[in-house]
Amino acid sequence: MTDVTIRRALLSVSDKTGLVDLASRLNKGGVELVSTGGTARALRDAGLPVLDVSDVTGFPEMMDGRVKTLHPLVHGGLLAVRDDPAHAAAMDAHDITAIDLLVVNLYPFEATVARGAERDEIIENIDIGGPAMVRSSAKNHAFVSIVTDPADYSALLAELAEHDGATTLAFRRRMAAKAFAATAAYDGMISQWFAFADQGQAFPDMLAMPARKQAELRYGENPHQQAALYLPMGPAAPGLAQAQQVQGKALSYNNYNDADAALELVAEFAGEAPTVVIVKHANPCGVAQADTLAQAWADALACDPVSAFGGIVAVNRPLDEATAQAICRIFTEVVIAPGADEAARAAFAAKPNLRLLLVDELPDPRRAGLLVKPIAGALLAQTRDGGAITAADLQVVTDRAPTNQEVADCLFAWTVARHVKSNAIVYAKDGITAGIGAGQMNRKDSSRIAAQRAREMAEIAGWAQARTIGSAMASDAFLPFADGIEMAVDAGATAIIQPGGSIRDAEVIAAANAAGIAMVFTGMRHFRH
Repeated sequence: MTDVTIRRALLSVSDKTGLVDLASRLNKGGVELVSTGGTARALRDAGLPVLDVSDVTGFPEMMDGRVKTLHPLVHGGLLAVRDDPAHAAAMDAHDITAIDLLVVNLYPFEATVARGAERDEIIENIDIGGPAMVRSSAKNHAFVSIVTDPADYSALLAELAEHDGATTLAFRRRMAAKAFAATAAYDGMISQWFAFADQGQAFPDMLAMPARKQAELRYGENPHQQAALYLPMGPAAPGLAQAQQVQGKALSYNNYNDADAALELVAEFAGEAPTVVIVKHANPCGVAQADTLAQAWADALACDPVSAFGGIVAVNRPLDEATAQAICRIFTEVVIAPGADEAARAAFAAKPNLRLLLVDELPDPRRAGLLVKPIAGALLAQTRDGGAITAADLQVVTDRAPTNQEVADCLFAWTVARHVKSNAIVYAKDGITAGIGAGQMNRKDSSRIAAQRAREMAEIAGWAQARTIGSAMASDAFLPFADGIEMAVDAGATAIIQPGGSIRDAEVIAAANAAGIAMVFTGMRHFRH
């Protein structure tokens, strides 16, 4: 027989949501209630009969509550194998009463860290007795029901109602699996805090990454793949998962991936002039700054309107009606903004399939953290690319120094390039991307694609010349040969920004001097694979 009737329950919870209702219904079903500290007080205040754990163990709660449930009369009641004669004899010999149901949720370690508590308070919110009881119950799920989540109280009560006050093995197994996941995640949060916040380690010897599933997605990158969205447990930067989705279908795996790329890039321009980023397949295909968002949208779109079709748009200012109406003129998957006025929302409402996401704030592009990538049989981990370059960091290596405008164009192109898949080449002028070459196996092809795209857009728009004329070119890694200079000059660039560091730097600098263009080194590369 796999059903176990609930006769005695031990309840010890930090989150008291639904506690009184659960305990009342257990009490009406004839279940004896055992509890600790604040949980027992809450039950008594509700007029429910409750037996203190200290009455069960014969020892008072001591050491500021650190010691109360770590006792053989508690763990014996949870761990005893009921149909084992030796276990039954031990229970009789030591007056151990079986505990059939454990309802526990743990000290609020995550919330305590999140609100910036002092170290001593954080340490006191590391639960010891709770996880021990949870693991004892989950291990002995053949005989004990364990519930760690208030969201499961209704399922527990339904189970008891359906099975005459008993639980089935299937239910107990399901709850045991969830219980072990809960204690593993809890310990993971604690280990992360000790490693990163308390000890300042970059790469701890053992990496725990607790996360909670927020949603299952329709599918992954392709329909035959499954996918889900998980939120990190513990402090995390705000992002898409915390955004308010005003309208549109649920985001897909690819939507999340592309929208995150757009959000990370537009965050580089927080607090600056109105900026629009358009992303397709995780690469920017148009970025522009202007006096208004509507003009920035028009300039960003003009960089590559073909790729922008079905793309992701992110802006650094609250959306207005004019910008919303302009975006709605082409098919757009997702729009992300730090706010939108009512007129803008109304404009987007005419496109019900478009996802409009509003974020409270843009993420800090220089925030710390680890990036983790699975490979066959292992995980690769690296710190986030938080490297930043200012005008003061630039090393002028050519005879001609760049003008102030060329420096501004270089820095703008460089900022975009660090968000383009390698090999990356970006041409920019007056705060507008003129051409972007991404993800090619060699830098010449990226340069060729960027320049060709700019010429094509000029022909389509009827401009007298491509926007690469008089532009700055950014390369995410050093230019290994002088032909990189030649291609930039052919495209019309008058300034180049690159990391430098090639064994042929002298040859490359000589080519730039011969062409009369300015070049600056950053001393920092930004590969993005």
